[in-house]
Amino acid sequence: MYWPVGTPRIYATTSAATAGQPDPVRFLISHDGLPRKDSAGAEDHKPDRSSLLSPNPGSAPDALAAPQHPPLTPITPTTPQTPAIKSVEHDYHDETSPDYAPGPYSTGLPLREPILALCVARSGHLFVVITATSMTVWQTKPTVVLAAVVRSRASLKSYGANVDLLLRPDTAIFVVRTSLGYLITYSIATDADSRVYKSQFPNHVNIQRRRQSHTGGPGHAAPDQIFWGPGEGSGVRDISVRFRMVIKVDAGIESVLALDDELVVATKKPAAAQCIRWTPDSSGSQTSTELLSRMTWIGKKVTVKEMTHDRPMNLSTWVTSDGKAYAVQRISGEKHNPEAAEPQDPKKLFKGYCFHTPQGEHEFASRCVINARFSLIAVGCADGLIRVYAARDYSGNIAPSHVQKIPVSRSEAGALTTLSYSPDGYCLFAGFERGWATWSVYGKPLSSSFHADHAIAEGNGEEWISGIQDASWVGGACEILLVGREHEAIWLLEMARSGVTGCYSSANLFRTVLQSTSSVMVYRGYDLPDLTSISAEPFLWHTARIPAAYLMSQWPIKCTAISPDGRYLAVAGRRGLAHYSVNSSRWKTFTSEAVENDFQVRGGMCWYQNILVAAVEANKSYELRLYSREAVLDGTTSQHVQQMPAPIVLITPSGEDSLLVYTYDNLLYHFLFAPVGGSTKLLQVGHIAFHGIVRSPARVRGLSWILPEHQLHDGDPSQDVAHASVLFLVDGKLVLLRPSVSEEGNLKYDMRVIATNVEYYASMRDQPFQGPTTQTPARLPAGGEGEDLRNSLWIFDGSELKAWTDMELVLNAMSTESARELPSTVSMPVDFYPLSILPGKAIVLGVETDLVQRRDVNFSFFRFSIRTHLFFPEVLRFHLVENRPTQALHLAQQYQNLEYFAHGLEILLHHVLDEEVDANPSPAPEEAILPRVLSLLSSFKQYLDIVVQCTRKTEVRSWRTLFAYLPPPQELFEESLQRGSLKTAGGYLLILHTFDELATASEQSVRLLTRAMHEEDWELCKELARFLAALDETGGTLREAMEMVNIRTRQMSAGDTPVENNGFVTMLEVPRRSVNGSPASSTLGPSSRRNDGSDSDSEAQSPSDGGSAISSGLSDA
Repeated sequence: MYWPVGTPRIYATTSAATAGQPDPVRFLISHDGLPRKDSAGAEDHKPDRSSLLSPNPGSAPDALAAPQHPPLTPITPTTPQTPAIKSVEHDYHDETSPDYAPGPYSTGLPLREPILALCVARSGHLFVVITATSMTVWQTKPTVVLAAVVRSRASLKSYGANVDLLLRPDTAIFVVRTSLGYLITYSIATDADSRVYKSQFPNHVNIQRRRQSHTGGPGHAAPDQIFWGPGEGSGVRDISVRFRMVIKVDAGIESVLALDDELVVATKKPAAAQCIRWTPDSSGSQTSTELLSRMTWIGKKVTVKEMTHDRPMNLSTWVTSDGKAYAVQRISGEKHNPEAAEPQDPKKLFKGYCFHTPQGEHEFASRCVINARFSLIAVGCADGLIRVYAARDYSGNIAPSHVQKIPVSRSEAGALTTLSYSPDGYCLFAGFERGWATWSVYGKPLSSSFHADHAIAEGNGEEWISGIQDASWVGGACEILLVGREHEAIWLLEMARSGVTGCYSSANLFRTVLQSTSSVMVYRGYDLPDLTSISAEPFLWHTARIPAAYLMSQWPIKCTAISPDGRYLAVAGRRGLAHYSVNSSRWKTFTSEAVENDFQVRGGMCWYQNILVAAVEANKSYELRLYSREAVLDGTTSQHVQQMPAPIVLITPSGEDSLLVYTYDNLLYHFLFAPVGGSTKLLQVGHIAFHGIVRSPARVRGLSWILPEHQLHDGDPSQDVAHASVLFLVDGKLVLLRPSVSEEGNLKYDMRVIATNVEYYASMRDQPFQGPTTQTPARLPAGGEGEDLRNSLWIFDGSELKAWTDMELVLNAMSTESARELPSTVSMPVDFYPLSILPGKAIVLGVETDLVQRRDVNFSFFRFSIRTHLFFPEVLRFHLVENRPTQALHLAQQYQNLEYFAHGLEILLHHVLDEEVDANPSPAPEEAILPRVLSLLSSFKQYLDIVVQCTRKTEVRSWRTLFAYLPPPQELFEESLQRGSLKTAGGYLLILHTFDELATASEQSVRLLTRAMHEEDWELCKELARFLAALDETGGTLREAMEMVNIRTRQMSAGDTPVENNGFVTMLEVPRRSVNGSPASSTLGPSSRRNDGSDSDSEAQSPSDGGSAISSGLSDA
């Protein structure tokens, strides 16, 4: 659901002077606690404790002298004294001490030093990078350098060069690991009210004030805000970086992990896990150690090579030197359970389970990353594959889920360097030594750089294409930071994502909406003609730029919702919201920034007609607010406010006038939209409690319900909750709850997981059914199944799009006392990511991205295009395989007026024919699907054309199998002549010749040629002439045929208008022989028959075959 957009922005530090800035920016040289030398070479024993970096260093101490907020960094603790960890920290003085002296400043940074590591703060507002000798703190928005530290030569000599970087989650401390086994810690402090580089306009007039309704242009309250982009309204922060202390690890460092409360160090000799608290605990202790040899759950004689931690799941992963991966939890002494069967060993610090055991060196784990949103753990292995596991509980029940493969070989990709899930869990990024790739959560490839021309990339200096050293998501996953290998720059690549990732609603599923950093893109092809809607033209996208005034302070956009009819959009960022009319291209934002900042959208948004429903949190209260598109947005114009007792997980519309609201207290509320006095109100008519059924409401991603037909049309809405079957999407599991009545007369629910690894699902009942616009024939008899797709349920599992054509069959499988097998699904492999299903056009819509490299521009860029897949051939085949020909016919008749209908039937015939030809052994006639397909095709007028087109695109060996269930080709030829399909009849001439049923100068050729002359179809006449000439190199066959045609023409002319025979002979003279003696080619001859399966059909297409040449934009492979 994520695709890169455009070309990345590039950022790098420099110390070179520029025009208008004669003095380069000064950067501090840090001695990291070592005594520094003065200009004469003598040692100055005043330790360097100042790492205060700001454009005006002298003013910073004053700003911090009387802070208005508590300090972000704790008091520096006493360095622990353990056999493996020794302090080399020197006593230092506070800035206010008379013995304090600031360190020297340098006028330059080491140039061209490649970046080694990147760490982003949990909040995403800043990130830190290191080179071998320096550390730089950046602000994310605007992307500027806040502080930089260059380590002195003495520090580099004593402690070694920088190797790795760790950032405490609250960004108060960052830790640098060095090559000589030291950990150097620095503290980061900031003043919330201080800003730097602030523009001043003392004499300004004609300021563009904030407007409530605008088209997305600038509209700001202050003159300097015209310089700020998305998320840059808070300005550039003023921060300071101070050296804190140095820790030496004599046992050697394998890996380090920075947590909220402690620093976890995995050592080499002895192999152990040592925990160093940032501050001492209540007993005064600051360190604890557990040897790996005493951990019974881990292998012997191994070390921990890599560690990661996920805070939402409270779970860590360890990768050991023997290639295994472990799920690990920290044991806290404070959480000791006195009722446990066995007393807890106070020396035990960790417990874990091995979930990845390699079967060879090619499966050795190298990287791990946790996806808390979907409870997944991805393991990058030595062979380049990423093996993903599903964590079901904390007791070691971690099972394999799926495998994600790179599009090239392991040798071409190089070793895996970084793994990172997007914050919402929907996308996985993997960086390799020679490229990168992204996948959806359950393994659908989305984009990659492996197929790029690396020569062009190297010529343009685009190392972000050729290989990745590190990467991290920022801005709520709307951008990703990339660090190239052996390069000093940082690239910021913008990502477009589906609106479903931030707001799971039926409208976002049925109408494709993509959101990027500053705009929203809507697909507009739903109401256009069939062939136009499947084209890849850019005009099918409507792009709306989000107002700059809203983006400046509320970036990133977290939620996007479109109305079911596609007329309105709504977006919500950090605070407030804004909505948009697609027809008028105008936005509406709040007139007051105070009102906008008073609430935030939590729980999603949806549209009811022109009313926006938003689930908000304001002043610790939880509400449903209704805003009219026509009304002004301010604090008093909401049409209705519905107070909720608990935070809202999600909201979703259902049917024509229902709203479902699911809350964190595990209750599902049913509301009706009721018009009251010219406005719309919410009326609660029922609720369902799912206590004991849904264990964790926060893990619910999607929700809908299915009402019986009698209740939907004639029932009391207040009783819907007693009849509705509820669908929950929990993590990747689709759960169906079927209501029933217990023996005591109480309502209960039977629960069943009907699908796993589900990225999204779409129930056709959640939208006004947009079926085919054709007039359908009489309906099926009562009790018929699969009459249309209105009751279908679609799911995407990362590899295939699947559908139950009738959910009643699924519900019936749960209604019996003994649970039956679920009905089978229609499976549709697609080679792109499907975003929405268009039942009226019988297509699945998606997008794919391409990396464009041109030699006339010096940069590469990504662009995405529309992809479509015709789904009704697979649905028809499914019905025929299930031996339901009546349902297949009914569905096909609904789509018979589509312009590409014949093309779809041709795809169906082609696929079934290939399967039966390759089947070994051949299916019995009563079990064969091919005769059922041909019987279905015979119900439509394009039947003869479809058979001919299929023969043109298949090998001759398949023809015998096809015509074993068809009338003789001679009869089909006669029928084509009777219908007036002359080109189709010409196709059957080729089949007759291939079957050796066409004699020289046969009656069929003469009749067809005569008919073509009579109807003045001269193109067909030329083709027939070439065909006859190709049968006989001497030209005798053609002359004999022409004589018979002339005789027949005279007979026809006797009772009709006289015809000049010379004109026919002149036009149909024998083709000249080529230089090598072979006759001229004919598109009807054997040499021109197409066996490559191409969709191109320009010369032998029948006029009635309106869809057989449709290949652009449709996936039929």
